[in-house]
Amino acid sequence: MKVSQHMVFETPGEHNTNDCIEAVRQYVGENGLTPVVVASTTGRSAIAFCRALRTSPARIVVVTHSVGFKEPNRDEFDREARRFLAAEGVPVHTGTILTHSLEKSFMDDFRGVYPGAIIAGALRRFGEGAKVAVEIVMEACDAGLIPEDAEVLAVGGTGYGADTVLLVKAKPSKRFLKLEVLDILALPRGRVA
Repeated sequence: MKVSQHMVFETPGEHNTNDCIEAVRQYVGENGLTPVVVASTTGRSAIAFCRALRTSPARIVVVTHSVGFKEPNRDEFDREARRFLAAEGVPVHTGTILTHSLEKSFMDDFRGVYPGAIIAGALRRFGEGAKVAVEIVMEACDAGLIPEDAEVLAVGGTGYGADTVLLVKAKPSKRFLKLEVLDILALPRGRVA
């Protein structure tokens, strides 16, 4: 029987980023080549993971918000961060958040609740970072940046930075119900008020 170490943070938030980096570095060191999918809104977390894992066998993929997520025509991901990551050979996927897509428009206009919102709400029971980690694996798989059925480390966070690391068996969004969370390496207690 394999025993895994887990980090449980007292509170969610970006102050846990360095510990998440260490959890990923340790896992990759013990288990070899592993795709690592990192959520990054501005590029800061992506750069931190890229620098920390530069000499490891990890293959990093970054997933960021869609253009216009926060306000029309705005890309929250820093251009310099995008250039830095491109020079390092790290792909950056800028796409629609799966649980925040067309249904959000209907929710806003018609005040209904749709499956994407229900799924997002259910995943948030484990924290915002867990919801994000599951979403970004599907987005990266949909974009062809990680293979279906690969075991990948998914790094999510609450707001900015990283506070969650999950080991996930990747599936595209079309097969969401087949996606599996295999292990929890890091997770915060509680939620942001």
